[in-house]
Amino acid sequence: MTAAKPDNRLSDKASPLDNFKEVLLRFAASGYFPATAFIKNQPVKTDLPIVHDNIKLEIVTHCWNYARFFVYQLSSLVKYPPTTMQVRFTVFYSEEDQATAKLLQHFQTLSVPNVQWNFQPLATPLLLRRAIGRNRAAKETQADWVWFADCDMVFHENCLDTLEQLLKGRQEILLFPDTLLVTPLLTEADPMISAGKDKTELLEVDKTKFKPRKFDRATGAIQIIHGEVARNCGYCDDLAVYQKPKYHWTKTYEDRAVRWLLGTQGVPIALPNLLLIRHAEKGRYKEDSKVSVIRKTIRRIKSALINK
Repeated sequence: MTAAKPDNRLSDKASPLDNFKEVLLRFAASGYFPATAFIKNQPVKTDLPIVHDNIKLEIVTHCWNYARFFVYQLSSLVKYPPTTMQVRFTVFYSEEDQATAKLLQHFQTLSVPNVQWNFQPLATPLLLRRAIGRNRAAKETQADWVWFADCDMVFHENCLDTLEQLLKGRQEILLFPDTLLVTPLLTEADPMISAGKDKTELLEVDKTKFKPRKFDRATGAIQIIHGEVARNCGYCDDLAVYQKPKYHWTKTYEDRAVRWLLGTQGVPIALPNLLLIRHAEKGRYKEDSKVSVIRKTIRRIKSALINK
């Protein structure tokens, strides 16, 4: 793993004006303002190169205080690696998160066919603004496709092999899996979550806990962007406020902004065995803080309303 590099953006703290700009951008990205006024290189689908063989995929994940979930994602890449597709697995994390750092240090020693580990430490304020790491990965990628994922997802048996077949010959700006297998909101006492605490060995999920959930757009964890689009457009690269560090984790709105900038909600694809572990309390927020309590309550209400 590489050492974290100094970044002068740490002094570029968001101002009250920047916070106001973010609110305006959320309004604009809802469809009330044309994205062409904000993006320099809006992609044209028919200009994108088509790859038929030797597909290269980069998966980009952030992890902050979620090692007990992340171990399942890492385990799935070891247990169910792609048969022929080359996968570069890029992880942004903070060395302050010792559990995640320890986990990655262990998996770095494992050699997995067709999987290349790329673990990138960031200063915590840069990590907490998810668009910063995603933008860096997008602009530097050499892959044909880039999947911006979350660390609580699991690529179970045949998921990546099916994706390879679906990517061959594709000429799309943005794809997304339209069905995930998700858990209900699990508590810390759930055996699957407790099993992941302070563990580095390979773990297997209990698939009986997962049920299908449909998606109708490319939300933050299921955005699969054409590599040429990623290199040319970055990830909210033209929106300066989304490239400023955060000093606490906040709800991410960049995924909506990306869809707006790219001019598409994404094209659905069907992937088997793509799993999502859902937790009653987000580990990213300070435990028992007002924000944590409020967000935990909201998540439980939403889960009850949609019966998921």
